[in-house]
Amino acid sequence: MPGTSTPSASSRTRRPRPGRTRRVLAMIALATAVVTAVLAFALGRGTAGTAAPATVSTPEAQEPANPELLALARRDADDPLALGSPDAPVVLIEYSDFQCPFCGRFARETKPDLVRDYVDKGILRIEWRNFPVFGAESDQAARAGWAAGQQNRFWQFHDEAYAEPRRRNAGDFSEDNLLAMARKAGVEDLARFEKDMASEAAHQAVTRDSEEGYGIGVTSTPAFLINGRPVLGAQPTDVFTGIIDEAAEQARQQEDGDE
Repeated sequence: MPGTSTPSASSRTRRPRPGRTRRVLAMIALATAVVTAVLAFALGRGTAGTAAPATVSTPEAQEPANPELLALARRDADDPLALGSPDAPVVLIEYSDFQCPFCGRFARETKPDLVRDYVDKGILRIEWRNFPVFGAESDQAARAGWAAGQQNRFWQFHDEAYAEPRRRNAGDFSEDNLLAMARKAGVEDLARFEKDMASEAAHQAVTRDSEEGYGIGVTSTPAFLINGRPVLGAQPTDVFTGIIDEAAEQARQQEDGDE
């Protein structure tokens, strides 16, 4: 259910020029030192499989927008793991694990409101990043989500995977159960789904997302960037709406200043 873009939406934000991407990413290592420290403090250091997810970090702990992190918004119109117009003034990037209970809380309690109030109105775009941190089942679920996306059923699979709290590394995300989730999500070609899930392309896609997250200091899930501003943990919905409203207003002011 992508949001509807407006004719002027593309002028609302300035996108990084393609030629700047490598330089921008190189600058992130220095420019986001504070972001990395905050993420590490709030989400907890440790190995990928044992890092403790954060529940809530106070708004005071949130970092301000980092212009360089805006380069991470892909804005690919053909990305099946994204919701909303690629020209929306605000982009929320979500680093999540299908086994993370707090990611599930966001999916069930906050995402529907954001889709209704912002995505469907062309204000917000949500870009999913697979960030499996809890072991083999997390990685398998990430590849399954990617495979569902190849048949344009990623978000239906996402909602099915997060439909209820599930046990971690106890078989809830076994291949058979992932296949059942895909079937409930309306994935039509299940043989293709299984092939895609086991493919090198799926592995590369998940690795790309994970490396992006680790590169900016994400150590656990959920973690978000809203127009370059880090938001950590399963925040209440009004924290997200407040930051989105502020980012949308800043984009509007920028657009007015460019005219």
